[in-house]
Amino acid sequence: MAIFLDYTSKVVVQGMTGGEGRKHTQRMIMSGTRIVGGVTPGKGGQSVRFEEDPVPVFNSMHDAVAETGADVSVVFVPAPYAKAAVMEAIDARVPLVVCITEGIPVRDTAEFFSAAEKSGATRIIGPNCPGLISPGRSNAGIIPANIAGRGRIGLVSKSGTLTYQMMYELAEFGFSTAVGIGGDPIIGTTHIDCLREFEADPETQAIMMIGEIGGDAEERAAEFIASNVTKPVVGYVAGFTAPEGRTMGHAGAIVSGSAGTAEAKKNALEAVGVRVGKTPSGAAALMADIMRTMPRG
Repeated sequence: MAIFLDYTSKVVVQGMTGGEGRKHTQRMIMSGTRIVGGVTPGKGGQSVRFEEDPVPVFNSMHDAVAETGADVSVVFVPAPYAKAAVMEAIDARVPLVVCITEGIPVRDTAEFFSAAEKSGATRIIGPNCPGLISPGRSNAGIIPANIAGRGRIGLVSKSGTLTYQMMYELAEFGFSTAVGIGGDPIIGTTHIDCLREFEADPETQAIMMIGEIGGDAEERAAEFIASNVTKPVVGYVAGFTAPEGRTMGHAGAIVSGSAGTAEAKKNALEAVGVRVGKTPSGAAALMADIMRTMPRG
């Protein structure tokens, strides 16, 4: 099992003919992803060759879905055009849209997230995220496929680089799915969404949750864990040394007074039984301790 993405997923890449889209499409194919097409307006009817196999290019998501039955889109479209690309995928009723693009205006994100909610058909992951990987099955985004294999840990993270580090440090145990949800002020899929799915996934035995300073997403996740999660959860909150009032990296990572601090989030998580590391390696060590005591099954 895995969440959101598995070996049956049929993936279309919006922006596949661009430099980043082409590079990461190649990486996704090499990690076993079923890439069934790309979308670039005006280039329909062309194809891009990856290894020996040509991948068709379509003018629109409607054409791509009609021809291929695609159920996942990965968006590598520059920020000024990303909203239109995501809205087109929503209009085509693609079940999962993974928006890698960074620098999208918050107003644009709010509009396409609202459209996805109204559609009732599309889940958005991102924007400004590394995507997600179900090792050995499928990879939608830019997460390196060689840093960890299939296993029993579910990972949800706001940070792309910490996603990679945690997968590398816990490679001996492997992952059911790792999801980089992004750190913008508005994101399509939250910690809580992933926690709910990992709790229901029979293959996932423990959950690693990575947050960061700013906002109250981690506190809300703690409330959800208290009432809905029975599996062991380990957490890490980036930003213990961040100065008050300064934006740190992601657009949402800003603290004001005691609200949104790493310490406050750590306290909220520990109050509901989550073990929290003070460093990424410390969190990985806590998870390793748990995994070594759990029976395989």
